Amino acid sequence: MTHPSGDSVVGSNSAVSIEAVVRAFVYGFAPVFNLPRVERFVTTGVGASSAVPFNSFSHPGGLAGPDDTFVSVKNDTICSIAQLDLGTGPLVMDVPDTAAVYFVLQFVDGWANNFAYIGKRATGTKAGRFVLVPPGWPGALPADATSIHCPTRIVSMVGRWGCDGLDDIGRARKLQQQISLSPLFANDSAGLPVPDPAVPDELMFWEKLRMYLQAFPPAPRNIALQQTFEPLGLLNAGPSPYANADPALAKLLVEGAAEARDRIEEALKSGAGARARNDWNQAFEFLDYNDFFEFGTIGSPEWRISENAKAIGVRAAAAMGGLWGSHGNEAPYTPICADSDGDQLTGDRRYTITLAPMPPVDAFWSITMYSMPHFHLVSNSIERYSIGDRTAGLVYGNDGSLTMTLSATEPSDPAARANWLPTPTGRFRPLLRMYSPRERVFDGSYVIPPIVKAEA
Repeated sequence: MTHPSGDSVVGSNSAVSIEAVVRAFVYGFAPVFNLPRVERFVTTGVGASSAVPFNSFSHPGGLAGPDDTFVSVKNDTICSIAQLDLGTGPLVMDVPDTAAVYFVLQFVDGWANNFAYIGKRATGTKAGRFVLVPPGWPGALPADATSIHCPTRIVSMVGRWGCDGLDDIGRARKLQQQISLSPLFANDSAGLPVPDPAVPDELMFWEKLRMYLQAFPPAPRNIALQQTFEPLGLLNAGPSPYANADPALAKLLVEGAAEARDRIEEALKSGAGARARNDWNQAFEFLDYNDFFEFGTIGSPEWRISENAKAIGVRAAAAMGGLWGSHGNEAPYTPICADSDGDQLTGDRRYTITLAPMPPVDAFWSITMYSMPHFHLVSNSIERYSIGDRTAGLVYGNDGSLTMTLSATEPSDPAARANWLPTPTGRFRPLLRMYSPRERVFDGSYVIPPIVKAEA
């Protein structure tokens, strides 16, 4: 991500270029986007996920819907969410036997790194006991538990349970009730840092980032980079420098933030460097910016972005477009914004896509519909938000193919109506997820077909 301008301004100590502001915004976007959403889960709740304290589970009773206003929320699994504060000490987690049914428990640190996994791919489906260990923990740990060392004090545990539609929710709910968290010590949670309320809204991003940089130290390879942000006030440990900021610096921070956000959005739309086939962005490395590799992750070179500047940019785009998404080796996310003519997908038109053969997976697949620019589920008359191999009532061709209709208005043809995935009236972005993908997904031998305009 580069900026054509060489403009600079003199702040309190040194010249600050707009490019330095853009670089700092992109660097800090993931924690500033992530951690306020952590706060939502423990204060107001999110959609069907009721607010619960840190170190407790929230178990939505069903599949996600439009009220679950979270970026690219999944509608094809039942979720369990826990926001963890390891400042209280280690936490023991007991996981039930799922009887070979797919599940994944994903652990996300304050910087939005997926640093550990428990689940069918990583550990199998038998019952297990694990202990989540805070950074620098010096004490003893339970001998009967597998240790997972956490890089930050605050961690999001995102659980997903395989569910074969509405009739299977009861089984998934029983599994939700069997997972548990137990602290080793009875300490109160410190929660998240609180920004200075005197900071104006247009500078609140920078105030949050300043607080988070103090609370959550960076990965070793980013220490030197983070030190270069000192002229922006981001390393100030005392009173906020943004409550009464130098006007010239404040102007540059606002302009740089707007420029950086535009660049992240453009990178997200273009696939952040991902390979595109039939306009599907095959962003298999979209979560490969990891700085930490713990239990259940794959740290081999093909699953790592070695260039640090690229990793930081991808981290920002991934947070904006797919926060708490899974690594490609767990469930690759393949979004699309354009039809076969290269035109933006929009509810003004009707489209079709024909799958033949189906996506090659060992678990299941789905295509979920999201509105733009916030990537939320789309309210519709039939309450259908995704189509996949477990969707009831689909009509397949004689050759086993599946043709889906994507439109804002209900089709009149019965087969098209059965296979209808409703869209919003404006721009939209479908997303294909493939759980437990086979090698054909990665070696290029499986090609996702294009989305084509249908005849009026």
